[in-house]
Amino acid sequence: MHYIVTGCDGKLGGRTAELMLQKVAPTDLTFTCPFLDRLDPEKKARWESLGVKVCQANYDNPDEMVQAFAGGDRIFIVSAVTIGEIRVRQHKNVVDAAIAAGVKHITYTSFLGASDPAYAHVYVTPDHTATEAYIRQRHEETGVAYNFMQDNLYLENYLTTSVMLALMSGNKWYTTAGEGKATFIPKDDVARVAAALLLGRGEDNRTYKICGSESIAQRDIVALISELSGQEIEYCPVSHEEFFAYLDSMHIPRTATGDYSRSPVPWCGNDMVTNEGSIAEGLMDVASDDVELLTGQKPMTARELAKNYSYIWENHVTNWKDIR
Repeated sequence: MHYIVTGCDGKLGGRTAELMLQKVAPTDLTFTCPFLDRLDPEKKARWESLGVKVCQANYDNPDEMVQAFAGGDRIFIVSAVTIGEIRVRQHKNVVDAAIAAGVKHITYTSFLGASDPAYAHVYVTPDHTATEAYIRQRHEETGVAYNFMQDNLYLENYLTTSVMLALMSGNKWYTTAGEGKATFIPKDDVARVAAALLLGRGEDNRTYKICGSESIAQRDIVALISELSGQEIEYCPVSHEEFFAYLDSMHIPRTATGDYSRSPVPWCGNDMVTNEGSIAEGLMDVASDDVELLTGQKPMTARELAKNYSYIWENHVTNWKDIR
């Protein structure tokens, strides 16, 4: 059996790649990324020295992907970055390329609520809804099996970029989440699920809800960061319009195709406002034991994970590119 991990240059794909190295022979692995020259050269050299096939597979280049995926049996597809029609097209490209290369199972990183119309107004959801529908269509046409990982919001974001923005804003944490709670999920746990599904531990053609083990409000996360950092951070719930104005002031573009040259984060305002708003609506407070079902381990809590990111306040990090 040969396994493919896409997006190996990113935080989720990179974590999944390292986990797979612990579970199967390196010669049974292919790691891909959209731009090979942007992959850490030391990491690339280490992987290749072990026997991993490391190659470029840009979601905009179907022929390149077919070549990269050749010989693979199961693939983990990390969703693309640019929200909107571009991303849906890229996802269709990678799905078609995987099938053309002979892959027999697809694990796709989706988003919580992608199969529920109640989430359709959340900015990132329609792309995943369309991609899931396309994978189901291709399954009907070809018999290629799949699993969807419907991930909740990543817990790390609230321990890194949210903290960073608050410290850059006079120790004020702005959000449209109100008093809503969410079962935020750590990326380490998402990667463990990805590896489990890639290895075939899931039920074919099933969707898994990848949610954390605790229901927690952002007000509670603010209190935790204040305690750990020794810096009093004020929780400031605001309206959608006020949050947009705040994000504008931080040079965060409103759309995914906007100007990010001065933005401290890689996300757009529409994404951040609607994600936070969905928390206030209760849409992200979903209980699921799928992580434990697939991995045998409960997801980490905010307190367990927060200690890994103390360097954010200790080093006064002001840009997402400095987050590790």
